[in-house]
Amino acid sequence: MSRKLTTLIALALLVLLAGCQKEPGSVGVKPRTMRLDEGGGVIFVEVSATLGWTITLDFPGSSEAWASVDPSAGEGAKSDVRLRYEANPSAQDRELVLTLHGKGSEAHVTLTQVHAGGGKGEYGYGYDTAPSALDWLELPAMVAGDGRELLIHNMDGGKYRGRKQDGTRNWSCYWDYDDHMSLWVAYPHNNSLKGSGSRSDEWGVYDPCIPNNMQPNMGVTYGGGWTRGHQLPSADRLKTRAANVSTFYPTNMTPQEYNFNSGIWVDLENKVRSYAGSCDTLYVVTGALFESSTQYSGNNSGFRVKVPTHYFKALLAHTTGGTLGQDGYMAAGFLLPHDRSISGGNFLDYIRSIDQLEAQTGIDFFPNLVYKIGREKANLVEAATPDNWWR
Repeated sequence: MSRKLTTLIALALLVLLAGCQKEPGSVGVKPRTMRLDEGGGVIFVEVSATLGWTITLDFPGSSEAWASVDPSAGEGAKSDVRLRYEANPSAQDRELVLTLHGKGSEAHVTLTQVHAGGGKGEYGYGYDTAPSALDWLELPAMVAGDGRELLIHNMDGGKYRGRKQDGTRNWSCYWDYDDHMSLWVAYPHNNSLKGSGSRSDEWGVYDPCIPNNMQPNMGVTYGGGWTRGHQLPSADRLKTRAANVSTFYPTNMTPQEYNFNSGIWVDLENKVRSYAGSCDTLYVVTGALFESSTQYSGNNSGFRVKVPTHYFKALLAHTTGGTLGQDGYMAAGFLLPHDRSISGGNFLDYIRSIDQLEAQTGIDFFPNLVYKIGREKANLVEAATPDNWWR
């Protein structure tokens, strides 16, 4: 056998052996937040993997396992692993080490649970992500460390603390500290929650969830000709004066073009109230897209605030025993350009599925629905084109 032929055979064998060897699967793990609420709760954990994996938990300095994951094993990428953790009864913060094991690869992350009175969220006023196992259907998914905080209000106008069950939940918002506006406001809606009182017109009150100097003064208009546009309409919270006053908080306001606000947008708000009166509960997310905006309001309020490019609503209707949708759940989305030229138009021209709205806004709506009716049915609800019930 020639030397050249021997070399070629050896090279072929090496290629064959390399092809038979599988590269170890790289893995990654990313919790929605690195800072756990003192009162116990649940957060989502995102797993990046191509092969099979398992998760283990270690509790440095503790002899008790105070957290668990579900599922603790799987294959491939998964974004809805749930980490459940118990309340911290001690006077000290405590740590949890989460390790993701893959084939030939591991990823580690250390989370800290604050102690009683240890503070909440990045700024210590709200929550980086939903606390205390809140499984409210209206809450979209949140991203830890994005500069925004979840602020939760009760029907008495004050802060809602899930672990203390301090009052009945009213509305929540995802406040942006840099742009001085909420990306979205979320709330449950029905005739009982709406009530039948009168509008308070309490402009100028501040949201008690954050310091006054971090929010615009809505005792005056934004300036520049922009109106003060509610995300949660005042007319949706007439049950008590305190509940209505809370809708005038700066955290519920956006700079809105007058004709848009008093035209197509108010028409949609009226229709949403009609939806809410036709089901047991309507879960509502109202929001504004403003990250790419180049327009700003005046600074009458103390801040120049970005003028949103679009407004949206994500709606999830539920009727116990209902025959429409999946187990009585059905959904619809709306995305309207913030433009006075459509002020006299029909909001139904902008209706779409939740999947379409998620693709256009980058927001994951109704992530907790899967835990009510299962993933397959939840996917069908979000993918469905809104039927005649919405029209």
